[in-house]
Amino acid sequence: MTESLAAGLTPAATDDIGEARSLGQDAWRSLRKNAMFWISVTLIALFVLMAIWPSLFTQTDPAFGDINNVRAKPSADAFFGTDTQGYDIFARTIYGARASVIVGICASAATLLVGGVIGVVAGFYGGWLDAVVSRITDIFFAIPLLLGGILFMASFPNGADTPYLVIVGKVVLTLTIFGWPSIARLMRSSVLQVMPNEYVLAARALGASPWRIIRSHILPNALAPAIVVSTINLGAFIVAEATLSFLGIGLTPPAISWGVAISDALVAVRTYPHILLFPSLFLSLAVLAFILLGDAVRDAFDPKSR
Repeated sequence: MTESLAAGLTPAATDDIGEARSLGQDAWRSLRKNAMFWISVTLIALFVLMAIWPSLFTQTDPAFGDINNVRAKPSADAFFGTDTQGYDIFARTIYGARASVIVGICASAATLLVGGVIGVVAGFYGGWLDAVVSRITDIFFAIPLLLGGILFMASFPNGADTPYLVIVGKVVLTLTIFGWPSIARLMRSSVLQVMPNEYVLAARALGASPWRIIRSHILPNALAPAIVVSTINLGAFIVAEATLSFLGIGLTPPAISWGVAISDALVAVRTYPHILLFPSLFLSLAVLAFILLGDAVRDAFDPKSR
């Protein structure tokens, strides 16, 4: 009877029964079948390539302004036209991806690291430490990300000679300071859900050190939700950077970003809408790509959605 049942199973069904997959392997199996995942990954790869190697897309100097050719409409010489200062919009849009992508990725990684560590410590040790950390988290969580960014960047403005990396670093630091509480809360709740499981209790009974328990048992089973939220937050951080740059307190020249381009375009938006259209379009596509990726990863790690 058993042999006949086994003979009637397809190879895929046999693999599903005979092969035990981890959560990550199961998630990857689901992601490979998701068209939105591949669309978002393709767009993100394109933007990352633009950030790493912009000269692959254009040979025009984005810092060169031709005052004899301002507000030119899209043409063969300037694909997206020129802005109010004679800058090539296509070149500045391509080079603008670098600052925006760097800010988004670095801010997401920093908030995941800071919030993850704080959440794990609070959830694992509990007691008075959890109470203190939770109250500090509530204080930061009560400050909206954008409002906190405006206050911080206005208090420490950029100068005319501020280096590029310092300008970008200040924006990343600002977004990290006001962005970690959500990750910390999520990580704490995930740790509290994992703590009562048998394998954690068994590790403690066998005398495993706290670091070994966290590294081998807590993190692998509690980190997935935080990674998903960080992926979605990446798009929100790019929008926040663009908003701060639009207000003139985020990335400032010599830094080139989509937010700076959008801010410069408002002067002539009614008569020359193409100056605003292209950086706004690229910004929207980048944010959409990261949100789609976050949704796809969330669905892959959630068994109830399959």
